[in-house]
Amino acid sequence: MKKNKHVMKLVFLAMMVALGVVISPILRVEGMCPMAHFINVTCAVLLGPWYAFVCALAIGIIRMAFMGIPPLALTGAVFGAFLSGMLYRLSKGKLVCAFIGEVIGTGIIGAIVSYPVMTFLWGRTGLTWFFYVPSFIAGTLIGGSLAFLFLKHLQKARLLSTFQDALGSKVYEGSDTVANDALGIAFLGFIGYLATLIAVRVFVSSPGPLANSLKYIVLAAFVLGAALYWLVKRPKTAKA
Repeated sequence: MKKNKHVMKLVFLAMMVALGVVISPILRVEGMCPMAHFINVTCAVLLGPWYAFVCALAIGIIRMAFMGIPPLALTGAVFGAFLSGMLYRLSKGKLVCAFIGEVIGTGIIGAIVSYPVMTFLWGRTGLTWFFYVPSFIAGTLIGGSLAFLFLKHLQKARLLSTFQDALGSKVYEGSDTVANDALGIAFLGFIGYLATLIAVRVFVSSPGPLANSLKYIVLAAFVLGAALYWLVKRPKTAKA
């Protein structure tokens, strides 16, 4: 039985690699590949951190070898995939933590690592340490949000734990709450604040009042979204 689950996990891993290669061109521009982050978070939750890392690594190598993609295919995927799986495991199954792990791993760590890789190995000039942070975070927010919604629906339909058990992965029951999700959304506002701050400094030579206020608008939008999410999704107390 255990051997069958291991084979099932390897087959699923191969399917995710193939799917990642096929859908990666969707919405892609250099420095932003939202569908890669969808695959990362999905693999992290269903397979675990190491399998998610291998999946991201394999997809990146194939894209570089056959599609002419620069090393961003690796730096913009492997860190987020692994951290997503680790935070999901450490939080004992909170989907929002898998989402946050992808945002931090790719949007910050992967983006910063991309600078020396693209500068010294790829010969790209005119870059800075934070050049890729805004686009990487934008990609993770899009792809990670899609993965979060997809997995949330699987969880609500009680299919997520079924898939995890069939693949021999760790199953967590009842670990997600509306409050945790709302806090995760609010935390992403801080990530969006940093990304907007860096984007304005990198891409706007003479920022005006609107550009200087944009980071606060982004933060307020996420906090408001978290509050609305909690109000709409919170458990209704039974009336006496």
